Amino acid sequence: MKFYTTLHKYYCGIDLHARLLYVCILDEHGNKLVHQKIKADPHQLHKLLKPYIEQVVVGVECMHCWYWVSDFCREINVEFILGHALYMKAIHGGKAKNDKIDSYKIASLMRGGNFPLAYNYPAETRATRDLLRRRTYVMRHGSELKAHVVNTDSQYNLPAQSLNLKNVSARDGLRDYYDDPVVQRMIALDMNILDCYIRELKHVESFIEGKAKEHYGALLNIVRTFPGIGQILALTILYEIGDINRFPSVQQFASYSRLVKCKAESAGKTYGTSGNKIGNGYLKWAFSEAAVLYLRGNDNAKRYLAKLQKRMSKGKALSALAHKIGRCVYFMLRDRQVFDEDKFLNR
Repeated sequence: MKFYTTLHKYYCGIDLHARLLYVCILDEHGNKLVHQKIKADPHQLHKLLKPYIEQVVVGVECMHCWYWVSDFCREINVEFILGHALYMKAIHGGKAKNDKIDSYKIASLMRGGNFPLAYNYPAETRATRDLLRRRTYVMRHGSELKAHVVNTDSQYNLPAQSLNLKNVSARDGLRDYYDDPVVQRMIALDMNILDCYIRELKHVESFIEGKAKEHYGALLNIVRTFPGIGQILALTILYEIGDINRFPSVQQFASYSRLVKCKAESAGKTYGTSGNKIGNGYLKWAFSEAAVLYLRGNDNAKRYLAKLQKRMSKGKALSALAHKIGRCVYFMLRDRQVFDEDKFLNR
């Protein structure tokens, strides 16, 4: 957990909502200078900040509509910090809770050096990252539609079909497969949505890759030198990381990527693990997928996994391999070096 400890003359805590803001400004001695509710309007916010604009820091809790506040602060040259929602919940819990109290607590945490920081993702690449996440959501829904076809065959005790529904001919073959017209219409609905998804995702993936070449240049090719990391995994890794230099150590990167588990201990006793959901789930998915794909047709990788399985179960061995891949990608990006399998397997 990182805290914001820089000293300022004024601290502005904002309890942020989609249509309203509750703003609290404290001076360095803890005196309230502003404490009021306004509309989520840049002009009204600027009016409140104007008397303190050269010596104030603005902080909000991370939620879905923080983007515009970050961009607004950059435009008026005011420092902006983003609070980690989970850590802030643990720190400023209280018996009474409302917008007025929350804004004051946020400002107080900033003034006291106890404001837990989240990453303020750069505006230049933020929208592309969100588009890539949306693409992942659509892909997963498409997988659910394909699974629904398999479940329908099981419901009516029909023979299993070995169809690749990525192909147009396979999807067309299902349009007259079922005798019941209602079931047929249900499957046709799935196929029509899949047609749309596949057509649109092809264009979206091409668009994102073009943006990635602008944003990351050679780094995209460096990540893809790892066997098993293709176009989508490479894009996911780069856009979810943002700037690799924001991680001072590989241990911090592995923690952020959910590749390590922390023990829960008290009075010398271990109670399992904690914090498994803290970090970036997209990176966890990407490195887990890369571990499975790395093993395909790779005898050296399979031997390495078998070596790990002598000390742990297969599931834990795959997790250990994903952790190793994450560490490897960290150094590849930090040092701008392509993948070296001999070095990877012998460390």
